[in-house]
Amino acid sequence: MIRQTHRWLSIAFTLTVIANFVAMTQGQPPAWVTYSPLFPLALLLFSGLYLFVLPYRTKWRSAHHNESENKS
Repeated sequence: MIRQTHRWLSIAFTLTVIANFVAMTQGQPPAWVTYSPLFPLALLLFSGLYLFVLPYRTKWRSAHHNESENKS
């Protein structure tokens, strides 16, 4: 679920950046157009960090779980 959301966020971010460039060719764009890529970018940051940490967290949990089983 998180991977698919991350992919759709990247599409939304790309579209907002393209819209920003198109608006710049028409003159000075409104502030909301200029800052529109920031929200998808922030969401991409958090989802990307989560996806980056996920394998390490899984490895740490399995090692921690195996360690507690060996002590029993």
